[in-house]
This record gives sequence, C-alpha cells and structure tokens, in this order.
Amino acid sequence: MRYDLAIIGGGLAGTATAYYAARAGARVILLERRDVNLGASGSNAGSIHAQIPFDPFRHLGADWARHYSEVLPLFIESIGLWAGLEDELGGDLGFVAKGGLMVAGSEHEMEMLREKSAIEQAQGLQIDLWDADDLAERAPFLTAGFPGGAFCPIEGKADPFRIAPLFLKRARAAGAALRRNAPVTAIAREPGGFAVTAGGETVHVARVVNAAGAHAAEVAQLVGVHVPIEAHAIQVCVTEKRPPLLPWLLYFTSEKLTLKQAIEGGFLIGGGWPARMRGGPVVDHRSVLRNLALAQRLVPGLGEVQIVRSWAAMVNGTPDWRPVLGEVPQVPGFFLNLFPWMGFTAGPAVSRAIAALALGQAPEVDLAPFSL
Repeated sequence: MRYDLAIIGGGLAGTATAYYAARAGARVILLERRDVNLGASGSNAGSIHAQIPFDPFRHLGADWARHYSEVLPLFIESIGLWAGLEDELGGDLGFVAKGGLMVAGSEHEMEMLREKSAIEQAQGLQIDLWDADDLAERAPFLTAGFPGGAFCPIEGKADPFRIAPLFLKRARAAGAALRRNAPVTAIAREPGGFAVTAGGETVHVARVVNAAGAHAAEVAQLVGVHVPIEAHAIQVCVTEKRPPLLPWLLYFTSEKLTLKQAIEGGFLIGGGWPARMRGGPVVDHRSVLRNLALAQRLVPGLGEVQIVRSWAAMVNGTPDWRPVLGEVPQVPGFFLNLFPWMGFTAGPAVSRAIAALALGQAPEVDLAPFSL
C-alpha cells in the first residue's frame, strides 16, 4: 500500500501529527523505533509553559528573548487546543490551567522579570507582575522575603503518560497505521515521493514528517540534511501524595526549577537538571539533591515529603531554543516537527499545522519564522 504521509517518531509530535492528518482523510503510517511515548513526551514533568524561560534569558539577553518570543503565539494557540482536547479525544489528560508563577530570587532578578514580561506582553501573552505583598497574600506557601514574581494565568500541567497514547488511539481509529520496533534506516527519493525503510520493511509514501525528537538529526541525515538539534539527558522526581498545597506551576529565577502538584496530590519536581549517561540516561543523585533543596527553599512545606520515584530521559534542544518546523527547502516533501524543551506545550498546535502543511493545506498558525 502507498501512503500519503509517513511520520517518524511516536511521541506527542508524531502521534498528534498522525491524528490530525488521518482525521483530514490522509493515508498515514506512523513509524516508531521502539514503542509509543517512551521518549521525552512521556518522561517530562507535564508542565504547560507559556513564559519565556528565565535561564536562557539571563545568559542570552533581551535581544535573544525578543527573537525567541515569536514562539509565544504558538504556545497561546496550543494551550487553547489543550483546553478542548479532553472533549475532542474523549479521555482524561489531567489538564489543569490555573496559572504559572515565576518567583524572583532577588531585586535584580525582579527587574529582569519586568523586562522579560514586557517582551512577552508584546506578543499578546498576559503577564501579571506581583510584588512582595502579592506573594504574601496569594502564595502563603512560599518562603517569606522574595521581592515578587510574574504570574501567567494560562499556564498549568497535564499528564505526559496519557496524551500521546490517546492521540495514537484516535489516529488509528481514523485509519492510521502503526509500526512499532521499526527504526528508520533509509529514506530514498523515488518518483512521487519517498521509499522509507523501517524495521526491515520498505513503505512508499508521498511525504515524510520527521518528528523523532532527540533522534531527529540522525533521521534528517538520511536525506542529507543537517538539523542543529541536540540531545540532553535530564531528570524529574515525584513525591508521595499530600493534601492540596500548590495550585500553580512554580518557577524560580535563581536556579532551574519547575514545581507543581498533580491532581492526585504528588509533587512533580524538575526544571532541566542534568542526568548522567551510562548506556542511556540514568538519574544523577547530585542533581536530585540540588533540585530538592531548591524546591524546599521556595516551599518549606515540602521538607517532610518523601520522594517516591525519580527518572531520567533524553530531550531535544537547539542552541537558540527555537523550534525547527516546516518543509525542508532542499528536500521537497520532507517536513520537520521539532520543538525543543517546550514541545509538550506546543505539540498540539504545531502538529496540527505540520499535518496541514504536509497535506498541502494552509495551517492555522504561521510556521514560516521557524523554517530550517
């Protein structure tokens, strides 16, 4: 059988692209080298982001932030989709969007937050600046003495174990085929499209979407394309269940931190702390201790909470943090769906747009600024 579209990668980007393309009537095959949702999509901390991350802002500056801020409309559009996905896909995704608070660790960092928030607001993102009194009144669970923070009301969380499998289920119901344990080893041009060899089988397709995350550079090399994407090993912890304490996604300007409390009561503690590589990514206890100390520095109530589980995973990044999206100019019919670091948030809207582009339709969001 000949397919309209082969999608490489069984994470959120790949399964969502397969869903939107199959729903539009395309003949779709999804190729996954292992099994669905085993990479970053199913191993991240489930944060729904919209604010520009503070760590690169500190190191790369305001000019970088203004350039990076072109992604913010994608986040806004995608969070809007997230809000309706449970109804659309017919399943519980653990999606909650009560807001995200970025706490300033010093007066200087508060001033930097003010500068960053102006850049975000220029792209249509609502940011409310809180002073120390606001923190004391609205966030009494925080350690006293921080000068303020930036609150974004559309941020939140979702369950990374659920989203890609549910997208896949609905894609298959719409006719999409799936090949598990099928690493792609060759992509050759042929009349009318490509011959893609995966897991010992060759399939013939009109177009290809590379949504392989941390392995996307290897896939792109099969068609002679260099993609500036890197693989990073990072880790996350989750605690025992506790009564409700933290209503929002919480960040900190002085160190890397994302902290949130799941609906069932466990705290997810992350922020991009490095794991070790030993054959694959493994948890580094040094990062665990520093991450937990930082979480307790912000929220003293975590002091007696026990860690239940820690895990490590590979995520993808680009040097400038920007995504690489759309058709590769020198290889017509070959598309990239690569969103570093924040791909869990952006995945629904970006994948819907990539599916439209790959089927020759006009996408609902502009991906042109992110072309390779």
